[in-house]
Amino acid sequence: MAKTGYSTTTADQEAIEHLAEAIRKGALWFVALLEAISLWQSPDETYKRKKYCYLIKGEAFDWLLLAQRLLDTVNGLVPEAEVSELLFTGDLPEGVTRADFRRIIGSKKYRAYLNYFYGVEVEQALELAVETEIRKERRASGWRSMSGIEDEVYERIYGAGKAELWGEFRKQKGGAAGDSLDLGEMKAFTYWLFGYRMAKSEKEVFASDTRKGLNLLHRLKAKR
Repeated sequence: MAKTGYSTTTADQEAIEHLAEAIRKGALWFVALLEAISLWQSPDETYKRKKYCYLIKGEAFDWLLLAQRLLDTVNGLVPEAEVSELLFTGDLPEGVTRADFRRIIGSKKYRAYLNYFYGVEVEQALELAVETEIRKERRASGWRSMSGIEDEVYERIYGAGKAELWGEFRKQKGGAAGDSLDLGEMKAFTYWLFGYRMAKSEKEVFASDTRKGLNLLHRLKAKR
């Protein structure tokens, strides 16, 4: 259940207190952050009048959103440039391995993180990859207009336009199709699209499209 204001569960408060105390005692801030994440329990909350959803559909863990929320409570204890780097890239600091990440946050949260990685990050990369393909095709054919690209992207990947898919998503959630699409809702919609694609696609097509998204994501990370 979502909470309002600054109200937290006992476990969440312990996570916040652990982060600050560990940093003050000299622990590496990122390790302290991961330990705090392992202690956190609430899937969502309202913090500073903003809704935060850390666990989409009870399955996909947006660990960077929770990291942002926790780091906001220790403002001044962590170098601002390092915080910005983490939140912008999502890259683990030097000396912290993927195995360390999994061990500290715990297997359950790590599996949920993988759901988020494939269901949101890779899915977004797939959409960008297909958009890039369409732009190249249009330029090669001498077509200067780039209007309607978004719908063409959705048609190619999911077999329907964005408006139709958005309407189905909101219908399944019990909301009106015209509701605004904020960042949190966009992530939830993207995760829903991932499940939609999995259910509708042949296995070979699904795997091929997923690889396309992964490949672009790796290229983008390599450029950074």
